[in-house]
Amino acid sequence: MMNRGPWLLLSACVTCAACASVPVPAERLASAEAGIRGATEIGAEGVPQAALHLKMAHDEVASAKALQRDGDNERAAMVLARAEADAELANSLTRESRAREEANAVIAQVEAMRQQPKP
Repeated sequence: MMNRGPWLLLSACVTCAACASVPVPAERLASAEAGIRGATEIGAEGVPQAALHLKMAHDEVASAKALQRDGDNERAAMVLARAEADAELANSLTRESRAREEANAVIAQVEAMRQQPKP
């Protein structure tokens, strides 16, 4: 019968080395922070749903930074991916809200024009 102990130990070492070799997700961090800045600049704080996702993105970036400090770059990268998605969603929700407001203003103008008496 073959002794599996050395093989299990080798397998565990290779697995740990693979996890430890995940690079710091600096590009993903920069992308998430840029998404947050973009959503903030277009006024995401003024749209309730967008503000919620913007806060989530902020929290996720902070969490990812803590994970990086602890050396868990793989999890940090996953959290940063979520932060990017939340920032993009905040951006999209803000744009949608602004477009809806503009459309409602145009509809109100059209209705006002219809109400005017014809000469």
